[in-house]
Amino acid sequence: MLTATGFAPGRINLIGEHTDYNDGLVMPIALRLGVTVAATSRDDTSVRLTTDAAVSPRDVAYVLGAEERDGTWVDRARGVTAMLAREGAAIRGFDAEITSDLPVGAGLGSSAAFAIALLRSLSKLFDLALDDPASARLAHAAETEFAGARAGMLDQLASVYGRAKDALLIDMRDHATQVIPLPSTIELAVIDSGTRHEHATGGYNRRRAECEDACLHLGIASLRDIDGSPLDELLERLPAPLDRRVRHVVTENGRVRRAVDAVRARDDVELGQLLNASHRSLRDDYEVSTPELDELTGLAIGAGALGARMVGGGFGGSIIALTRRGRGHDLAAEALARYRDGGRLVAVVP
Repeated sequence: MLTATGFAPGRINLIGEHTDYNDGLVMPIALRLGVTVAATSRDDTSVRLTTDAAVSPRDVAYVLGAEERDGTWVDRARGVTAMLAREGAAIRGFDAEITSDLPVGAGLGSSAAFAIALLRSLSKLFDLALDDPASARLAHAAETEFAGARAGMLDQLASVYGRAKDALLIDMRDHATQVIPLPSTIELAVIDSGTRHEHATGGYNRRRAECEDACLHLGIASLRDIDGSPLDELLERLPAPLDRRVRHVVTENGRVRRAVDAVRARDDVELGQLLNASHRSLRDDYEVSTPELDELTGLAIGAGALGARMVGGGFGGSIIALTRRGRGHDLAAEALARYRDGGRLVAVVP
């Protein structure tokens, strides 16, 4: 019996939300929190998974070649093994112990981190020689084609390429990356609202479908093609709510560009204002925020944050609050003291 271990981090996205599946710009930062998978080979085709995460079931088995979706977290593992089989990878059954200090469903990339960690462990275990681009592609296929979440590739790319002390500017059109070092004057408090989302159903998939519908109305391949075009004129051609969805995506790409300039100029105040504007756009135009996320961002700003916004796909999850270096823990404590039960500080970055 052979054993191999793989680790992958979660992520926050400094700015650039719901732009990834629209060929837009994103700016993730890797967390030190993540998922570890320790896999041991078997002599048959059975797969057994156990996890310490707050999910159900926590102990499950299935057979390679007979993967069927059931709507649980296990679909990410089934998706990984199904995608490997589709690519002709030679794997056998295995037992995997999954440990995680990353909250599930909190908008911090836990599903992608699990899939990448599993792929890294299986690559070592069965000598698959998967590189980072291949791991990201397979993990994304497991999430979208098998599990049914119509998500972009931000989480997978952030998990394989992300850095814990720097932002990573990714152009989702061609996956070109630039490292954007964060100023030493700031930090980000990552605060979990205690409310949860599920990407594979409901609002998230509807938002992507609305973006695709808008592209059909405008005769373009992706919303990134709007860059440089007169936005107001284009919005007049769209029915509600497609006009609002497009306005968010286009203006969010602009905010990412301005955020890069603000970080490079060490203009912390401007960066905070951009986070605030991003949250307003996600709340009002993209309509993916919740009362809890709105409340928590307001409390963070009231506690002295330079800016705050929801992070991740929305419909629950977490916020990030930008503050001066050394203030993150105190700011989070003050905000949470006024927040309803269920919230908690996840991390202070970097």
